[in-house]
Amino acid sequence: MTPLVLASTSRYRRELLARLGLPFEVDRPEVDESPLPGESPAATAVRLARAKALAVAQRHPGAWVIGSDQVADLDGRALGKAGGREPALAQLPAGWGKRVVYQTALCLLRGDGAPLAALDRTDVVFRDLGREEILRYLDAEQPYDCAGSFKCEGLGISLFDAIHSQDPTALVGLPLIALSRALREAGYRLP
Repeated sequence: MTPLVLASTSRYRRELLARLGLPFEVDRPEVDESPLPGESPAATAVRLARAKALAVAQRHPGAWVIGSDQVADLDGRALGKAGGREPALAQLPAGWGKRVVYQTALCLLRGDGAPLAALDRTDVVFRDLGREEILRYLDAEQPYDCAGSFKCEGLGISLFDAIHSQDPTALVGLPLIALSRALREAGYRLP
């Protein structure tokens, strides 16, 4: 079987990919994740997913490499990872009663061949939250390494009125439905 490499050190992406039961390696892509001036959140996610896959593919000739990136879009502006309690405390109320769009891009490539790519859009509708609710949530999960400052796969699900998505794994960081399709196209045997 052709080696498979995940171009990410995200534990969330690693856990998601492990669900498919394929052996894989992990390699840090070392890509500047800054958005370009005037770049839409969707375009940023697509560009970075490909850049991550390309960076790692150079070190793993012959392997299929998975790059993925996610950008949260609130009213046209990207939300990043809070990195700490105070930034998260400022970030979460910004989405109250609003729809935040999570653009999750995927790029599977081998060498300099044509990439197999996909973009998943997930709409998250936050409910109105009080400061005490937010503090309890942040203390419980400490989601500071997540775009938007929540983990939908945990207690963070209680923060929403609705989630609209074609693939629930995309919101966690790796769209497994699109990835499974791409892997089958690349010759991997999946159920």
